[in-house]
Formats: sequence, C-alpha cells, structure tokens
Amino acid sequence: MLFLLNDVMLSLDAAELTPPITADRFAKLSLSYVSKLGQELYAAEPLLHRKNLEKAQRLAALIIAKAPEVNAALFIAPSRGCLVDHVQVRYAQLSFEIMGSLYERQKAGALNNLEADRQVWRRLAA
Repeated sequence: MLFLLNDVMLSLDAAELTPPITADRFAKLSLSYVSKLGQELYAAEPLLHRKNLEKAQRLAALIIAKAPEVNAALFIAPSRGCLVDHVQVRYAQLSFEIMGSLYERQKAGALNNLEADRQVWRRLAA
C-alpha cells in the first residue's frame, strides 16, 4: 500500500507494520490521538519522514489503521523543538492515479517538496 507522508512516498506492507500494541489497547486509540502522536514526533524532528523512515512508516500505519480512506498526511513543524500544538496536520485521500504518479516520480528522483505541494497540498501561492 502506498502512503504519502509530506513529500515522501512510503510503500507499506500492512502485515509487517501492525502496531506493536495489543489489539484491545489499539482499538481504544482515536485518529485524534494518532494525530497528536504525529505532532509530537514532528515537533521533535520536523524531517521525520526523511530522517527516521521506520518511525514514519509506523505513523503512516497507525493513520491507515484508524482512517483506512486516508492515504496522505502532511505534518508541518515550524522548527525543531516547537510546541506540539504548533505542528499543523492535514490528511487527504488521493486517487490511485495520483499516488501512482507520485510513486513513479519518486523512483525517478523527481519528487520533492515543491512537486508534492503542487500535486497534493497546494500550500504555496500560484
């Protein structure tokens, strides 16, 4: 399964990324809780998706487990060590075509922050 985390395409094997907690404890987690966890991770390391791929994949797996329709997430921290509440979070559901296109661009070395923003997040002014 493909998942876009900021500007990095992750290829996830759901069976391998099952959260390392019991099913009962995991069922009690909400998407809001998972979002807060992501905010904490990105407050500590704004480039988590580039610097710690394992944590990034686990975060993506948690998001998918709580919201299966979501296949893209954006976490923006203004600086390392910022307040957790200052980390912005957005989720998206992208079409198969867009996900495939982004994945191919990444394999070709052409996927970057600007390209992901143009195709998905649209944060920058036109």
